[in-house]
Amino acid sequence: MAEPLTATTAPHRLLILGITACPTGIAHTYMAAEKLAAAAAELGYDMKVETHGSVGVEGTFNQADIDRADAVVIAADTRIDPSRFAGKRIVSVGVADGIHRPAALIREALAAEPSAAADGSDGSGGETRASNAGKTDFGGTLYRALMNGVSYMIPFVVVGGLLIAISLSLGGEATPKGLVIPEGSFWLTINQIGVLGFTLMVPILSGFIAYAIADRPGLAPGMICGWIATTGSFYHSESGAGFIGGIVTGFLVGFVALGIKKIPVHRYIKPIMPILVIPVLTTVIVGGAFVLALGQPISWVFSTMSTFLTGLQGGSAIVLGLILGAMVAFDMGGPVNKTAFLFGSALIATGNPAPMGMVAAAIAVPPLGMGLATLIRGRYFSKPEREAGIAALFMGFFGITEGAIPLAAAKPLQVIPANMIGGAVAGGIAALFAVTDSVPHGGPIVAVFGAVSGVPMYFAALLIGAVVTALVSLLLLGLSARRAERHTPQVAGSAPAVVDPTPTNDAPVPASALASTSLADAPTPAPKTVLDYIDEDTIVLDAAETDRDAMIRSLVGRMGATGRVTDAGVVVQAALTRERVGTTAVGDGIAIPHAKSDGVSAPILAFARSRHGVDWSSQDGTPATLIFLIAVPEAAAGTEHLKVLAQLSRALMKPAFRATLQAAATPADVLAALAAQVGPKQSTPVAH
Repeated sequence: MAEPLTATTAPHRLLILGITACPTGIAHTYMAAEKLAAAAAELGYDMKVETHGSVGVEGTFNQADIDRADAVVIAADTRIDPSRFAGKRIVSVGVADGIHRPAALIREALAAEPSAAADGSDGSGGETRASNAGKTDFGGTLYRALMNGVSYMIPFVVVGGLLIAISLSLGGEATPKGLVIPEGSFWLTINQIGVLGFTLMVPILSGFIAYAIADRPGLAPGMICGWIATTGSFYHSESGAGFIGGIVTGFLVGFVALGIKKIPVHRYIKPIMPILVIPVLTTVIVGGAFVLALGQPISWVFSTMSTFLTGLQGGSAIVLGLILGAMVAFDMGGPVNKTAFLFGSALIATGNPAPMGMVAAAIAVPPLGMGLATLIRGRYFSKPEREAGIAALFMGFFGITEGAIPLAAAKPLQVIPANMIGGAVAGGIAALFAVTDSVPHGGPIVAVFGAVSGVPMYFAALLIGAVVTALVSLLLLGLSARRAERHTPQVAGSAPAVVDPTPTNDAPVPASALASTSLADAPTPAPKTVLDYIDEDTIVLDAAETDRDAMIRSLVGRMGATGRVTDAGVVVQAALTRERVGTTAVGDGIAIPHAKSDGVSAPILAFARSRHGVDWSSQDGTPATLIFLIAVPEAAAGTEHLKVLAQLSRALMKPAFRATLQAAATPADVLAALAAQVGPKQSTPVAH
C-alpha cells in the first residue's frame, strides 16, 4: 500500500505568501513573519513574507511570486489591499493569530476557496480580518476606524474653513441679515468653494469610517448616509445631525456592510457582492433607518431644547449664557451647536440680540482655545494635530467653530469637556455684561465689522473662554502623564533626565567616560544592532514588579540614567496609551511595550526579566517574564533603528534564545546573548 501523502512527502513544495502588519509596525509585524516562516518550514512548504512595518514594506512580492503562490496568509491589524491576489486562496486575520497559530493559518489558507473578487470583499479578504479584530479588540477597531475617518476629513475642514474665512475677511459686509458677501463678487465664488469643502466634510468622515471597517463596499454607502445625516430635510429637521451624525452613520454602515459580507452566497454571486449587493443593501438599510427612525427623535430633541432655552430669558440671562455657550462648543457645528445658533439668530429678528451675543462669544472659543493649547504644550499633540491647531486659530478669528473638530475627534474625552467649559464661561460673561450681536455670526470678525455692542467685554469673554478651554484641555491631557511621572522611579546616582550628556568639542572627555558602556557616552554614528540601544544600565534581572504599569515606569526610570529620556512622564504615558490600543504581549512569556514620544531624544531599549511574571493580557494567557521596552522619538519612524528592532522581534521567537535570557546571571550575559543573535555592536570604536 502506498504511503499516505503528507506535507513532508509532497512531490513538490507549495509556496505560501504571507503579509504581516500591526498598527505601529514595530514588533508584532516581524514576530508574526518569523512564526509563519518557521511554521511553513516545519510543514514542508516554501514561504515568502512581506512585512508592512514602520520602515516601510520589505520583502515585496514580484509577479512571479504571486503567479506561483498556492495560498496567501494576511495577518494584519491594518487594512491590506488583496486585489493583487485575485483568484488565489486567501485567509486574512489579525496579526496576533499570525503569532499564535501560524500553522493553522497556513492550513486554512490552503483549504480556502479561491477568491473571486479583486478587492478581497468576497468573504475571504478583509472580512476575516475585521471580524477577528471585532472579536479580540472591539474598542481598538472602533478607534482605528474613527481615526481613519478623521485623517481623511481634516483636509476638507482646513481647505473649506480657510477659504470661507478668507472670503469673509476680504469680501464680507455687515448687514441686518448677517455677515454677507455681495452677489457677483469674486469672493462669493471663493466662499461657495469653501462651503462645498465643509459640505463634503461629514460625508467623507462617514465614508472612511465605514471603509476602515468593511473595506470598499462600505465607502459609497458611508458617504451617502453621511450626506443624509447632515441634510435635515430628509427627516424634517431644520438642523442636520452634523459630524456626530456622520460618525454614527459611518459605524452603522461599516458594521451592516460587514454583516452582509458574512452571509454565505453561491460562488457565482460573490463577484457582484462588493460592487452591487452590499453597497445597495447597506445604503437602503442605514439610510432608511436614519430617515425613518433616527431623524424624527433628533427633531423632537431640537424642538424641546429650543422651548427650554426660550424660557431661560430675563432673570436667568447668565444661566442662558452658560447653557448656550456650552451647547455651541459641544459638537462644533453639529446639531446641538446649530440648535443654539438658530435660537440666537431667531431672536435677532424679534429685537433681542442678546442671546446671539452669548452665542457669538462662544463660537470662536473651541478653535481658538485648542489652537492655543497646541502652541502651549505641543508635545501632547501629534504633528497633524499641531498643524490643525494652527488652522484652528485662523478659523477661530472668523467664528468657524468647526476648526476644532479634528482635535475633538482625535481626543474627544479631553477636548469636548474643555470646549464646553470654555464656551460656557464665554457665554456667561457675555450675558453678565449684556453683550449683543446684531448679525447671525460670531468670532472677532463680527466686532471688526461693528455688529457687536460692548466690544471690550465681548473680547474679554471670548479670550477668557479660549484660555479656559486651553488650560482645561491641557490639564486633562496631562493629568495621567503627570501622575505617571510622579510614580516613575529614579535610578540611584543617575543624572537628571533633562541633562544632555553629549560632550562638546571644547570639553575634554574623562577616561572613565571612554571606558563606560553607557548609551549616552558611546559614539554611535551608524547603529546597526540592538546592542547600540541597550547596555547594562538598562537591564534588570529578577524584577520585583508584578504590575504592568509599574514595570513600564520602572523600565523608563532605568532609561533615565542614559540621558536619552527628556521627559519620563510623557514616555510612560505614550507606552500606556499604546497598551490601551492593544496588548503588546505576544505570548510565550514575551512582552514588547513600545512608545513613540518626543520625551526621548534618541532610540533606546530596556530589558527586564521577571521571575514571577507580569499579567500583560496575553492572548495565550501566559504572564510576561521577558519584557523589552522600546522608546523612540516621534520623528524617528522609518529610520535604521526599526530594522534593528525587527531583528530583536525575530530573535525572541526562537526558544533557545528565550532560554538563554531566562538563564542569564548578569546583565553582561544578556548582552552576550543578544550579540550571539544579532552580531556585535557596530558603533565607531573608541581609541584608548
